[in-house]
Amino acid sequence: MYDHQIPLTDKDLDQSIQGQVFDDQKKGRRPNAKKYYIESYGCAMNFSDSEIVASILAGEGYHSTKEAKESDLILINTCSIREKAETTVRNRLKQFNKIKKQRPAMLIGILGCMAERLKAKLLDQEKLVDIVLGPDAYRDLPNLISTAEEGERGVNVLLSREETYADIAPLRFASNGLQAFISIMRGCDNMCSFCVVPFTRGRERSRDAFSIVAEAQELANQGYKEVTLLGQNVDSYSWKNPDTGENVSFAQLLVMVAKVDPDLRVRFSTSHPKDITDEVLYAIRDYENICKYIHLPVQSGNSRILKLMNRTYDRAWYKNKVDRIYEIIPDCAISSDMITGFCSETEEEHQDTLSIMEYSQYTMSYMFFYSERPGTLAARKYEDDIPLETKKRRLREVIDLQSQISLATNEKDVGKTFKVLIEGNSKKSDQEFKGRNSQFKMVIFPKQENYKPGDYVNVRIESATAGSLLGQIV
Repeated sequence: MYDHQIPLTDKDLDQSIQGQVFDDQKKGRRPNAKKYYIESYGCAMNFSDSEIVASILAGEGYHSTKEAKESDLILINTCSIREKAETTVRNRLKQFNKIKKQRPAMLIGILGCMAERLKAKLLDQEKLVDIVLGPDAYRDLPNLISTAEEGERGVNVLLSREETYADIAPLRFASNGLQAFISIMRGCDNMCSFCVVPFTRGRERSRDAFSIVAEAQELANQGYKEVTLLGQNVDSYSWKNPDTGENVSFAQLLVMVAKVDPDLRVRFSTSHPKDITDEVLYAIRDYENICKYIHLPVQSGNSRILKLMNRTYDRAWYKNKVDRIYEIIPDCAISSDMITGFCSETEEEHQDTLSIMEYSQYTMSYMFFYSERPGTLAARKYEDDIPLETKKRRLREVIDLQSQISLATNEKDVGKTFKVLIEGNSKKSDQEFKGRNSQFKMVIFPKQENYKPGDYVNVRIESATAGSLLGQIV
């Protein structure tokens, strides 16, 4: 998964994107109120944005439904990071248009990155949608709905240098009531040659630090136990206090949120290696509730390829950053992103990616073969010259190596005891709980009567697989 795709926990060789459907379980809904159905694809930032959209719609009297065929408004929050993501969304839109033939008054809208990139094509050529709304224009949704209801196109894909949605309380009815996202910044100023995000989400801007802390406090008051601070590159967060003129850095923001409640875990994603500072590392080290886990995308282990990618660091610099993380936080877990088969990548350069994986000892990774995206520097400047079968074979080698490293790093945890936040039942058995430790590793353990989701428990690890730790409450 590229830097701008904030990590989720699912991954696979075919790079299928994950969908999320919202459902409003509020009691006392008006029987004649309009209903909306929303799906989110791609990164955690999109999922967080959907919570903002849900809040805006709630303010207009809409209620959500799990059934698309029952809705008056269907929205898809989209991802443009890979061609497969866009293909999946297109197919979904075609399915929704079949429903619309039975309900002509229904409106279909597309939100997010794909909306911004393919606005004209989706509206005029393919005629798949009634509303197209970019990531910075969600406040305009009520107006666009009214426009579309009158038979006109509802379009707003203008990018903003100011919009952060700081004053909108996300509607979190799709969460488990324990974990929540907090968006701390929007956009990106990094121009990685393979990435479309700077063109679909605009320039970087940071949200008011006090509004972030207030949101974290409200979540803690509601019983949430973990927040993830989201941004395309959280380490470049910088907000100037208009009252004092002082700048708040990401390290300072981390500490501010950590001080909200010692029982509120704090995670963040995603980090760009060039921007993560020692101050951030010290904050992680010094505050028990800031999780000992850093997602540090490398993308490639070869310096020439990194230069083509415009990553602004080379292999030696990245290795030094990994060394520094382990020096300051010995028990930190590091995960990464890798792209195989980037333009002109040789077999020897591919081997450099495998070797930097072994050096860094990633506990997990998001792994993809290169997918050229229209409009990016790479698409304009470099030939996508690696055969698909070679890309896939290299990807399989990366995945196989990561599985070996994940198993080895997990086996080192056998015999250790970790503080685990109980998230719910494990996938395989309702007699077992699942939860994550500070290092973001999934821990599976038998239930005990006195514990429930939301509790912290100490679990002693007895065995391990590549994907999880297995243990007992102690």
